[in-house]
Amino acid sequence: MAEFSVNTERLDPYKNFKFRLKWDGKYVLGVSKVSPLKRTTEVVKHRHGGGPSNTLKSPGRTDYEAITIERGVTHDLEFDNWASKVWQVNQGLGVEMSLKDFRKDIILEIYNEAGQLALRYTIFRCWVSEYQSVPELDANANAVAIQHIKIENEGWTRDAETPEPTEVTLP
Repeated sequence: MAEFSVNTERLDPYKNFKFRLKWDGKYVLGVSKVSPLKRTTEVVKHRHGGGPSNTLKSPGRTDYEAITIERGVTHDLEFDNWASKVWQVNQGLGVEMSLKDFRKDIILEIYNEAGQLALRYTIFRCWVSEYQSVPELDANANAVAIQHIKIENEGWTRDAETPEPTEVTLP
């Protein structure tokens, strides 16, 4: 059986360098790195008192790891605005956190080498648990200033309705 149903002659899996993130209905500018979508299900070990001495195993609770998103420092305020919904310093009692809208669903889109949408994931009930606005600054370095947010989430699903793109041959 072919690994790709539409492009049966394709042998290579998708690459990891063409992707976009979307939240609040718009794409987030300048994202250069997204950590893996990873979940872990605990193993519950048990055995019967009168049974053999081997251990039986069954699935327990599932945990979804936090996702780190990185991008170069710009004037765009998306990271700042979202992180500020979880905590705002010096705002006074009762307004340090935006309980109504600090969580949001985000969409991760992965594209093939030609720039065609190949995969889409929806990540649910995300909120910012860590925010680095400015990186370590070094006058002797030669690097881009990177900011990052770490987002907690309560799971993700792959959008099965996103079709495999039909790859075309250029003239």
